[in-house]
Amino acid sequence: MSTQILKGLRVLDLSRMLSGPYCTMHLADHGAEVIKIEGSSGDTSRGNGPFRDDDPSQDWAGYFVSLNRGKKSVRLDLKSESGKASFRKLAATADVIVENFRPGVMERLGLAYETLAAENPKLVYAAIRGFGDPRTGASPYSDWPSYDVVAQAMGGLMAMTGPDDATPTKTGPGVGDIFAGMMMAFGIMAALREAEATGKGQFVDVAMYDAMISLCERMVYLHDMTGAVPAPEGNGHPFLAPFGLFPAKDGHIALGIVDDAFWRRLATIMDHPDLGDDPRYATRAARSANAVELNALVACWSGVHCKVELTTLLGGEVPYGPMNTITDILDDPHVAARGMLAKVAVAGQDPWTIAANPLRFGAHSHGPLYAPPALGADDNLLETLATTKEMDIDAKRALRGAFGSFATGVTVVTTRQSDGTPRGFTANSFTSVSLDPPLLLVCIAKVALSCDTFAQADHFAVNVLADDQKEVSGLFASQSVDKFDLAKWHVDAQNIPLIDKTIASFSCARHRLVDAGDHLILIGRVLEFSTSDGTPLGYYKGGYFEIGMDNALADAAASAGIVSLGVVLVCEGQILLCEDASGQISVPAAPAQTRSVEGLSDHLKGIGLIPDLDHLYAVYQNTQDASQRIIYHGVVAGYAPAGMRYFDLTALPLEQVRDAAERSMLRRYVQENQYGAFGIYHGTEVEGVVHAVTERRNYHI
Repeated sequence: MSTQILKGLRVLDLSRMLSGPYCTMHLADHGAEVIKIEGSSGDTSRGNGPFRDDDPSQDWAGYFVSLNRGKKSVRLDLKSESGKASFRKLAATADVIVENFRPGVMERLGLAYETLAAENPKLVYAAIRGFGDPRTGASPYSDWPSYDVVAQAMGGLMAMTGPDDATPTKTGPGVGDIFAGMMMAFGIMAALREAEATGKGQFVDVAMYDAMISLCERMVYLHDMTGAVPAPEGNGHPFLAPFGLFPAKDGHIALGIVDDAFWRRLATIMDHPDLGDDPRYATRAARSANAVELNALVACWSGVHCKVELTTLLGGEVPYGPMNTITDILDDPHVAARGMLAKVAVAGQDPWTIAANPLRFGAHSHGPLYAPPALGADDNLLETLATTKEMDIDAKRALRGAFGSFATGVTVVTTRQSDGTPRGFTANSFTSVSLDPPLLLVCIAKVALSCDTFAQADHFAVNVLADDQKEVSGLFASQSVDKFDLAKWHVDAQNIPLIDKTIASFSCARHRLVDAGDHLILIGRVLEFSTSDGTPLGYYKGGYFEIGMDNALADAAASAGIVSLGVVLVCEGQILLCEDASGQISVPAAPAQTRSVEGLSDHLKGIGLIPDLDHLYAVYQNTQDASQRIIYHGVVAGYAPAGMRYFDLTALPLEQVRDAAERSMLRRYVQENQYGAFGIYHGTEVEGVVHAVTERRNYHI
């Protein structure tokens, strides 16, 4: 599979030279969108040669090409207000920011981690510094500038490298930078995993000095155990032999003889099988004690053979390898088989050969490596950001209405906070995700009072409400502090509250927490569940309905001899009612011959209203004359026509309602409106039907 494993990850790379660019190079190689943020002159390494002969303008330094393949480049002046504003817009869209400035630089620019995280809480902010960041441990050297040679010297690497005590030696590659960059790549991925689980990013810090101490871990435990101060060891090993570099006629080879069996095999290949059991060399400890003479013995033998001969004799038999130069590496079949040399195309030049990425995945490939970016090649990203507009309040309201056109069930999600107090909220965003493993999800608004509790909870439960539990839904949608005092509930095996008499409940362990805009997505692994027969409580266009009841009730009522259709119409906390000359009021009704909701809607439009009828509200029989009343619910826009008036729901003059049954219905509507509970009433003008829940069935997974 060629899918890049980090595709979809956006990284803003403010870093320069080696440590940061090396870190972000690995992210880019595996599919992350890495955007270099550069000043007018670009990354310093753009000017660090060597340059090729076919690049007379010296636009492409080898140093830069190798480390910055596959990235984008955006120019920003972070000292200007416009540059800072553009960067903040980019940062709000980013998953990761990487920088390797000295401490305080971003703070002075007004772009500190804390500032950016306030606008993008999931942001992972990665800082590589010579001596770390004060946030994670204030070093007395915090303000010191540092480069690779400084880190190697201070971190102990030079003290252990070289031919002898008098000649401490820097390693060829810039491991002070490279190892810090690799550690940061690991830190970024660990922090991203946490951000994915919790919705919150964090500050990640690697000090080059610290990285070198970690790399030189052997010196720490040796000094602790022996009190010795490890010194340069040349090409050998302090307590293993033969181990290190040995001569060949045309170069050198490396041997790493640790096990006794490998020593015996080497002795046989050297035509001295007797040495394999010689007491001076037969054990690891004996070989270490006699390392000088043993290494000399092996060197005398290897020095009379060329590397090709030694490869034929030793390859695959003992831990062995020839010491390769770059020309040897170019011709090595292993390098070809593993694809460790890659071609990168640079405009106007022959392709560059660079070291490929060594990380391999069984199911993913990083694919081809792409050209490094020309300075400012992706400045148009800023234009894209500039055209992005936040929705205004009317657009948000319209979107909410569009989302509401999808009918859903209603749930109450429950858990316990750290002190054991039960918490819960009402949600209609419940979705099954997977059967293997058994997963579901619910969403909670970040502004919800219980959001932090659920974000930290290890277990939660989803309770699917029955059609007679509208008051339960309203209770847990409110800010009441005594929800669990008013509701009936019991606990599951994890001591999480379960609401009584629901049609289903799912007890879950938190699987993952996903940041999703103004909501968090709680993904739970189902541990046990239960179901009951019954009808679920439905939610549609801002109101409740009982699933499966609408058509059956309305059709049955409409087939009766005497039928009248009316509607409860509301607008922004007001209800539209008819008012006669005597001051008596009633719900708007269709002409006597109307028997369909379409006819009711057409009638309302005909008198100048703009109705949106969303669900059935009441069906009842008048026992005095056997007539049927069908009342729908909806929202309305427009001025009140002649003979109608808007009334405030909080001060509805119920004593003026002409019909006693309508008066009872409107009184119920006013009460239910406090909870947003607008379900279907079915019965007579005085008594309705309550749908019961039957036997519960429990399941454990």
